[in-house]
Amino acid sequence: MSIRRHADSGFTIVEVLVALVVLAIGLLGIAGLYVTTLGSGTAAINRMQAVNLATDIADRIRANRNANVAYAGAASTGLSCIGTGAVDCGATQMAADDLLQWNTELAAALPSGSGAIAVAGASAPYTYTITITWSEPGQSSSQSYVMTVQI
Repeated sequence: MSIRRHADSGFTIVEVLVALVVLAIGLLGIAGLYVTTLGSGTAAINRMQAVNLATDIADRIRANRNANVAYAGAASTGLSCIGTGAVDCGATQMAADDLLQWNTELAAALPSGSGAIAVAGASAPYTYTITITWSEPGQSSSQSYVMTVQI
């Protein structure tokens, strides 16, 4: 009669610990990927906001063609050209009011958002260079978007 030895069946504690380490590393990788995705999504939203705001001021410039170089000037300090209590504004005053509204929207939509408009040309068509700058959370350098339109 021969005696058979049965091999041990099941997992050892070392195998279980190795499996847990591999699983933990995989979960950390997934968490890192998730954080990167969230950061990229925020950056994409900010870029989209910058494009929309640059287009907005370009449309305002097109609507107020007579202001010309006034869009390179300073924003209004309280004169309201639209809405309740609006006064009858000229082209230059409307440009200042547009800049005030645009800068307010920039500050609200983008983190540390600011904008500048440079106007080139002595006569029509004028070339407007619209620059929007903002800071991305977690980055040391600021981001910018530049749009050039000729009107």
